[in-house]
Amino acid sequence: MKKKLTSQYLNSKIDAGKYYDDNGTGLFINVKESGSKSWGQKIRFKGSQLELGLGSYPATSLAEARRISTENKAMTAKGVNPKVERSKPTSIPTFSEIAYDVIKMKQESLTNVKHQAQWQSTLEVYAFPKIGNRPVNEITVNDIHDLLKPIWKTKTETASRLRGRIEKVFDYAIVKQMLPPPNPAVWKGNLSVLLPQKSKVAKVKNQPALRLEDTQRWWADLQQRDGIGAFALRFLTIAASRSGEIRGMHWDEIELFDATKVQELGYYGIWTCPAERMKAKREHRVPIIKEMFEILLALKKEKGLVFPSRNDTPLSDMTLSALMRRMHKADNVGYIDAKSKRPAVPHGLRSTFRDWVAETGQSRESAELQLAHKFGGAVEHAYYRTDLIDKRAELLSDWSKFLDGI
Repeated sequence: MKKKLTSQYLNSKIDAGKYYDDNGTGLFINVKESGSKSWGQKIRFKGSQLELGLGSYPATSLAEARRISTENKAMTAKGVNPKVERSKPTSIPTFSEIAYDVIKMKQESLTNVKHQAQWQSTLEVYAFPKIGNRPVNEITVNDIHDLLKPIWKTKTETASRLRGRIEKVFDYAIVKQMLPPPNPAVWKGNLSVLLPQKSKVAKVKNQPALRLEDTQRWWADLQQRDGIGAFALRFLTIAASRSGEIRGMHWDEIELFDATKVQELGYYGIWTCPAERMKAKREHRVPIIKEMFEILLALKKEKGLVFPSRNDTPLSDMTLSALMRRMHKADNVGYIDAKSKRPAVPHGLRSTFRDWVAETGQSRESAELQLAHKFGGAVEHAYYRTDLIDKRAELLSDWSKFLDGI
């Protein structure tokens, strides 16, 4: 029904239905069985019909509904979609206001507490002083360049991560229609024109590793050490695993074989490290060879954390690092990296393992899988993940023999 709507008519008892105003904008009042009334508008835009909600009556008056519907029709005449235009925020928040929304979302999705803190701290330290108080739609690529340039060469890795986090904040703002694309912090074809490639300015600092010629002396030293930290470091060394994978290890991740299967396969079980504790976020299987099995037996425990602290919580990363520092200081010669001359650290043991693989002509594929590195294509990688665990057990057995000087 179309008629000239009046306030008197709208305030009267009206049967349920849609009643169109005759102002030529497609404005209507929708009356429900309950008696509630709400404004709507049907309007054509680029050949399609849009239906817009304009609020409830009497909160939105007849005069206000007519004004809005007239503005919407004028927008369509200019090629502007009123449904999109009216969904845009009326005021533009600052970069820091949006950033805290993104930080909160990221902190809920990140499992690593350190990474959660870094997400916020890098933005607060480097971005907020420069652009934090500015409306996000006023920030340009030149502003991003100006804040990154002073640290791009001196703190390259931090600057690169900062750029990525700023980009995520702008992605969020663009989706929320707080500014139009393109994203001013995007790298390719944008900041890549203004800043040198990270690889051109950043020298990768590898973690200090044991020299192969020191490995057996170091291993004999470690065998004389007592405590959960020493057991964890021994297991880490044999498995060539990362510290976090070992420190968070639970007994329910371990499957030990019966005697028949041990005799058949030549190793004692499988430890499956879940995806959330792996750097690549993929589940990782590790064969448990005899020397690893003996470490597990020595722990005399079969539930909870395999290597717990005194408070029955995961060991801190510093526990293993501190143990290696004490070993270095106690030894007359010490245990240092061949290139940097810095004392070896737990993560560097993985490099020592790779050096041994290369020096002794061991299987590269087995070694890369044991290190949980991805190589080759997806099909090749999927095949090797399931097919080489027996060979990886042989690889770890040979590595263990090397450690023992056999």
